[in-house]
Amino acid sequence: MDGRISIAYLQSYIKSKEYHPELVKDYFLKLAEETGELARAMHKDLRPRAAGEEVRGTIDEELWDIMYFVLAIANCYGIDLETVIPRKEAINHVRYPGPAPFELDR
Repeated sequence: MDGRISIAYLQSYIKSKEYHPELVKDYFLKLAEETGELARAMHKDLRPRAAGEEVRGTIDEELWDIMYFVLAIANCYGIDLETVIPRKEAINHVRYPGPAPFELDR
């Protein structure tokens, strides 16, 4: 394994663990809560520590929590983010051109 994780895999993984479309609003509330926790971690500059040193609520952990609930919400609506991302990036590139174009299969 090359260590890469695709968005499709993450969506499938999360769906296998937790898929309750009737709870989409609860997932959104959890997303909002995790966003607040990320703000707190950033304010306190809680970065990952050396191996073996236990620090909970670090910036990297909170970012994953946010991604988890974003993907859970996408699953509830049947949205394949790997299809949406290139389409939205094409729109964004027209609106906000920049030096780094979005590339597929990267």
